[in-house]
Amino acid sequence: MIDRRHLIATALAAAALPLARPAYAAEPGVLRIGYQKNGILVVAKQQGVIEERLAKLGHSVRWVEFSFGPPLLEALSLDGIDFGQTGDAPPIFAQAARSSLVYAAAQEAGGSGSGILLPKGSAIRTLPELRGKRVAFAKASSAHNLTVAALEKAGLTYADIEPVTLAPADAAAAFSRGSIDAWTIWDPYYAIAEAGEGVRVLATAAGIARQNNFFLASRSFAQTRGAVLAETIDVLAGVARWCTANRGAVAELLSKGTGVPLTATRRAVDRTDYVIGPMNAGVAAEQQAIADRFHALKLIPNPIRVADAVWTAPARNG
Repeated sequence: MIDRRHLIATALAAAALPLARPAYAAEPGVLRIGYQKNGILVVAKQQGVIEERLAKLGHSVRWVEFSFGPPLLEALSLDGIDFGQTGDAPPIFAQAARSSLVYAAAQEAGGSGSGILLPKGSAIRTLPELRGKRVAFAKASSAHNLTVAALEKAGLTYADIEPVTLAPADAAAAFSRGSIDAWTIWDPYYAIAEAGEGVRVLATAAGIARQNNFFLASRSFAQTRGAVLAETIDVLAGVARWCTANRGAVAELLSKGTGVPLTATRRAVDRTDYVIGPMNAGVAAEQQAIADRFHALKLIPNPIRVADAVWTAPARNG
């Protein structure tokens, strides 16, 4: 007989499966967008609004799905896609690996739907009790940064835990069978898993550190097709405003577009801030602090300057 925890793990694993593989070849006249199982890009995809706007510029759109941020940015660095959205840590690791990317826009506090989960039967009650425990997260993801920030808040160091770096689907399976002590994860995986029998939330991102999301592009694309990138960001800003005013419809669209259960999608939507704006000094400083943290821990090999990768949109006609 299949129990509820197995069903949750199965749903998470299904949600993480990519639907397509990047072609790794430049496609003139096509904007290749990498997206994940949540967020504004999925809504835009369902609405077809980017396609409608870019048709006026002679461009079509091709969508490529990824289970989390680092593989998306790997594809960006290899010219498999032109544009995509991730949380805070992936572009830092990518920039440290000399990926030629740019920050095109920011969704401030857009990653608020993240937390540290405990499996059924866990005796852990506070963050300091993570000392010596197996904590799972996706390497180079926003969950990686949230884990480090949570340890700092608890007076612990990265060396005080046993890091278990797993992609979301693998972490879901490990969490379901109780082979890890805690799991740091983001929506919609977080929303699905937290509803499991006996699952508890040890801490949320809101109580630890503000998490920003970013819209990123390859530098070559931004330099050669800046007008297309600017129009895309403008469309997404409009989608964000619509999302803020229509959360029920957003949940319906996301659930339909991703296959994630509607109840979990509603939880994720309710705790998301849908506001898109240009990179500003404050957001860049927050991102730089995260980069400095990872370098101090020797998790990235060399220091980086986030400001070097900030893109300025060209002036729009009219």
